[in-house]
Order: sequence, then C-alpha cells, then structure tokens
Amino acid sequence: MKETPGHQHPLTQMISEINSIFAEIGFVFAEGPEAETEHYNFDQLNVPKDHPSRDMQDTFWFKGKDVSEPTVLRTQTSPVQARYMEENGAPCKIIVPGKVFRNEATDATHEAQFYQLEGLHVGKGVHLGHLKGTLEHFFSKFFDGKTEVRFRPSFFPFVEPGVEVDMRLLEGESRHVGKWIEVMGAGMVHPNVLTNSGVDANEFTGYAFGMGIDRLGVMKYGIEDIRDYYTGDLRFVNQF
Repeated sequence: MKETPGHQHPLTQMISEINSIFAEIGFVFAEGPEAETEHYNFDQLNVPKDHPSRDMQDTFWFKGKDVSEPTVLRTQTSPVQARYMEENGAPCKIIVPGKVFRNEATDATHEAQFYQLEGLHVGKGVHLGHLKGTLEHFFSKFFDGKTEVRFRPSFFPFVEPGVEVDMRLLEGESRHVGKWIEVMGAGMVHPNVLTNSGVDANEFTGYAFGMGIDRLGVMKYGIEDIRDYYTGDLRFVNQF
C-alpha cells in the first residue's frame, strides 16, 4: 500500500513564511507562555484596572500554580513584548506568532482561540514611518504583489498614538485586489510600557503591531470559515 506523504497544516505554513519574511529585515522570533499572569497580560501593558478586556466575558481566568497571582489564558501575544524587553532590554526587533484566547461566541469570522502575530521594534529614533514601511514590505511579500498601507487614528492602552491599519492589494488574482481591508491594530509603544519593562522611554521609542494569522489566511487562500482551521478535517487540510 502506497503511503501518502504528510504535510504542514496551513497555519504552520503561514507562520513559517511569516518568520522568513520578517527575518529578512532583522526581526527575530520570540515566544512566551499561553497561560499568563494578570501582571504581564494587563498591568505591564498599561491596561487600566477597570478596562472591559479584564472582565470574565472577554477573558478566560483560572487558578494558576501560584494562587496569589491571578492567571489567564493570554488574550494577545503582547505580554511577550514585556517579557522580552525585561530580559533583553533595547534595542530589539521581534515577532511573536502564537495562540491567543478570547471568551466569546464563535462564528465564521471569530473563534475562542486563534493565532496572532505580534511585532515589536524598539530603538533610537524609531517612528511611525518605520512601521508603515515594515508593514508594506511584509504584505507585499506575503501576498505576492505590491500593496499600500494606510493608518486611521485609534486607541489601545499599550500604544500612543494608536492606529488601525488598512491594507490594499494593488495587483494579483485575489478577490481582494483594489479593496481597502482593515487588518490590524498598531502604534507607537506607550512610554509606560517601555518604563514598566525597564527601558528608558527618554532614550528609546518603538512601534508594535498585532494581527490575526487566521484572518491573513482568509485573505491569502479565500478561506470562508476560520473554524475550518481547527476541525482536523483532512478534506480541508489537504488543500494546502
């Protein structure tokens, strides 16, 4: 009986491609725990004590090994920023692909667990222009065609100023060519986040961004239901 060779899951393929693209421009891979303390998931990231993201309806809370410290399933990959800067200081350029968890109903465009890509660049003189250029480089490589990126003002506790990022494919065969699509939140790292992590906010600046890898697959491959990633159905996986 002839054996059928195995292959990588589409999420694994995308993470590998993402790592390769960012490595070309000096980013290194970093990771952190999926079960995270309240300190790193919220406090270190300048999230106020009364912020709604801390509520039970948005976050999975549970008792960790140290009962004195509240623990969550991380709601974003941003805690790795704080952990990395605490350990390595600045300057730094990292990407953090990893699984995150949100306590919400699932449908074709939302899952209680999904993969997120975090990016962080901290150095002297880093500004929003560097962020825009980095994202244009990444999207053009990932989608095999020239892209444009635009920023719209927004608010996130861990960046100031904060922006919503839209991307438009200018060429290719994708059904998204020519359309502006909201793809991520980003901005300049809030001085409090730098200070909390032991980095001198008077000397260093940085940008950070976060996007859903599952959503990138929807755009790249035309996937209609992100829940298909997690069913284990070989009819879906074997398409990749």
